[in-house]
Amino acid sequence: MVKKQFGVIGLGTFGSNVAKELAAKGFPVLAIDNKEIVVNRISSFVTQAIVADATDDIALKDAGIADCDTVIISMGEDIETSILATLIAKDLGVKNVIVKCVSPWHSKIAVKIGADKVVYPELEMAKKLAQSMASPNILEQIEFSKDYNLVEIIAPEILWGKTIKDSGIRNKYGINIIAIKRQTPIVNDDGQADIKEETNVTPAPDDEILENDVLVVVGRQEQIDKLKKL
Repeated sequence: MVKKQFGVIGLGTFGSNVAKELAAKGFPVLAIDNKEIVVNRISSFVTQAIVADATDDIALKDAGIADCDTVIISMGEDIETSILATLIAKDLGVKNVIVKCVSPWHSKIAVKIGADKVVYPELEMAKKLAQSMASPNILEQIEFSKDYNLVEIIAPEILWGKTIKDSGIRNKYGINIIAIKRQTPIVNDDGQADIKEETNVTPAPDDEILENDVLVVVGRQEQIDKLKKL
C-alpha cells in the first residue's frame, strides 16, 4: 500500500514538530520554509526539505506540493501568507489542507477559501493547561462531540476496592469505564524492582478498582464534572 505523503509549509515550532512526528511514523514528508536556517535544521529528519516562498505558486508547484495528499499550513502570526499558501495549495489540487490558525477570523477566512480543517494549537494547549490546574486528577481528555468526552482519570478514593458493578459509576453518573490502566510492581530479568503498566481494555463488571488505577471513561461533560468532585 502506498503511504500518504505530507507537506508542511512553515517550520516554526508547531510546523517542525508536526513534520518530525509524521516522518518518525514512517510517512514521506516535504518540509518548506523561506528561511534556510530552519530548513537545514530539519533536513535530516524529513524526506525532503526545501527553501521556498509560500506565496509563490510556481515555487510550491516545483517543490512538489501538488503530489502531497495532505498539506499543513503553519505560518504562525503571518495570516496573509497563511491565506495565500492555503489558496495555492488548493489551486494545485491538494485534497486535504490543514491550517494552523491564530484567531477566529483567520479560521473563518481559511475555511471560506477551501481549508479542509483548521487547528488552534495554542488554544488547545491553553485549555489543557487550565484543565490540568483546575482538575489535577484528569490526565487526558479527548472531545468526541459537543457533549461527550473520553477522559483518563485517576480513580477517586471512594471507588478503591470496589468492583465496577459495585461502584455504581454507570448508574449514578452515566459514565462507562472502557479500560483500566494499572502499574504493577515486578522484578525484572536483572533481579531489580521495576514497574509494569498493564491495560485492561475489556474490564468486566466484577473487575476491582484499585488505588492508583487510571480509569479510561466516556460520558457527558457534566457527568465527568461530577466524577471529578468525588
